[in-house]
Amino acid sequence: MKTRDIEKQVQKMRSRRIVFVGVVFTLCYLVVGARALHLQVFAGDALSVRAVSEYRRDFESTGRRGNIYDARHRELVVTAGVVSIGARPSRMSDPAQAARVIAAVLDMDEHRVAQILASDRPFVWIRRDASPAQADALAAAIPHGLDFIGNYSRIYPNRQLAAQVLGFAGVDGNGLEGIEFYYDEYLRGNTFRQTVVRDALGRIFQREESRSMDTEGKNLVLTIDANIQNIAEQAITRAARLHNARSAMAVVMVPRTGEIRAMAHYPTFNPNAFGRFPQSTWRNRALTDPFEPGSAMKIFTAAAALESGIDPERVYVDCEDGRYRIGRNVVHDTHPHDILNLHEIIKYSSNIGTVKVSEMIGPEALYATLRRFGFSRKSGIDCPGEATGILRPYQSWRRIDHATIAFGQGVSVSAIQLVNAVAAIANNGLLMKPKVVSEIRNPDGTVFKTFEPEVIRRAVAPGIAGQLKIMMNAATSPEGTGFRAVPKGYDVCGKTGTAQMLDARGSYRNSDYYAIFVGFSPVESPELAVLVAIEAPRGKYYGGEVAAPVFEEIVRESFNYMAVPPQRAEPLYVTEEVKPA
Repeated sequence: MKTRDIEKQVQKMRSRRIVFVGVVFTLCYLVVGARALHLQVFAGDALSVRAVSEYRRDFESTGRRGNIYDARHRELVVTAGVVSIGARPSRMSDPAQAARVIAAVLDMDEHRVAQILASDRPFVWIRRDASPAQADALAAAIPHGLDFIGNYSRIYPNRQLAAQVLGFAGVDGNGLEGIEFYYDEYLRGNTFRQTVVRDALGRIFQREESRSMDTEGKNLVLTIDANIQNIAEQAITRAARLHNARSAMAVVMVPRTGEIRAMAHYPTFNPNAFGRFPQSTWRNRALTDPFEPGSAMKIFTAAAALESGIDPERVYVDCEDGRYRIGRNVVHDTHPHDILNLHEIIKYSSNIGTVKVSEMIGPEALYATLRRFGFSRKSGIDCPGEATGILRPYQSWRRIDHATIAFGQGVSVSAIQLVNAVAAIANNGLLMKPKVVSEIRNPDGTVFKTFEPEVIRRAVAPGIAGQLKIMMNAATSPEGTGFRAVPKGYDVCGKTGTAQMLDARGSYRNSDYYAIFVGFSPVESPELAVLVAIEAPRGKYYGGEVAAPVFEEIVRESFNYMAVPPQRAEPLYVTEEVKPA
């Protein structure tokens, strides 16, 4: 009996153990089933998204940015293929070693790369403009944890050439300065999405793009001529260094169309590495920085006098032997004169003669003429940042204001305003809208938009423009102040300017000067109008000594390049001076 009882108890215990194990396994199956149900039914969508993010990643890219060409279709700005390199720090087995390799290949600071790789984010950018060769080297050295995405970078093959006109674009492909900024909506490529699929080891095995046919940006054809731009840049650079000047600029324009052939600055910068240069060198100072024009303004005072009916050869004024008092102020001439007519006033650049002529016509007439020539108005040039300059309404002028404005003090103009106004005289009185872009072209080369020459208004009648040409031609005669501006074999109409600059206290005393020359050539059929302005030259500072020779060099070299034949004609000015008995 006892043996049977023991066997029954053992059997009973064994059954209980089996039941217990069965219950445990059943509970485990229930837990696993419940978990599977939760994962498959309730958390399925979230986990699917998480799984996809492990092997699929979307990148937003921008299509190729349009190129920029000069007037003869030579490349000024191009777009090159580059590689954007990103990293997945969590997939890197040795971030410190990876940082050393990346820094060496990409020429970056190792400490900075290490900081990037120490990020707790799943993805970080390392560099957006690496070369394909650099990307290949990194892919071979670091097989896991890096992403390589094709992208584009802006290249300026001529480096500093026309830098302030062209401007530059940022790493994201958006225009930031100059033409790149002004025409950004046309140049910029459209965005598209790339999807990269990778395996468990992080290797890319599939790339998908949602790229459309109109992804690429449009191309621009400028009115700038690279050769003339280079001539102007070299000329002002030599002059600025020779005279130890603070800055210099030159603008070259076609009078009959308003096309800008050159817009040169010194100092300048390289848009390929714009961040290494002071921001002050980025702006197009021919548009943004007004200055007092000095005696160059006398041309337009003469225009107002002619419109008022003053006979340029028969109306004479007494130039007071070099000193003329206006209230408590005294106006001086550089060289004393006695009796001069209007032709001679412009030829010898007499301040006192100009003041007395302006007093004859009154402030309202002078103001109206200056406004018609575009002063204190934007020219409408297709570049950003244009300033209006300063010309206060004539109703607020005192007598001394009227006097000083007549010879170019108390009024400020931009370089583009001044050269455009002089170009209007060359163009028989028609003021043109300046432009730097002639065409916008589609990526396939077809013309999208053309910018035709545009007349702003008539500044003066053709007859008055002709009389002004005679005066300006006389100013460059051997006896005139601008004789150094005349290239051998050509005639020039022009005017010097030597403008005092206000100091920090708003005073003209002991101030620096702007040396200016503006004019056009040839006289009979003007091909180019040119302005040269040299800021704060040391030693010599008169426009006729500092700026006029630069004008001569730019015109001579440009005409040689353009194959404009020398046409030495009889001078328009009268060599014999006729004065009243």
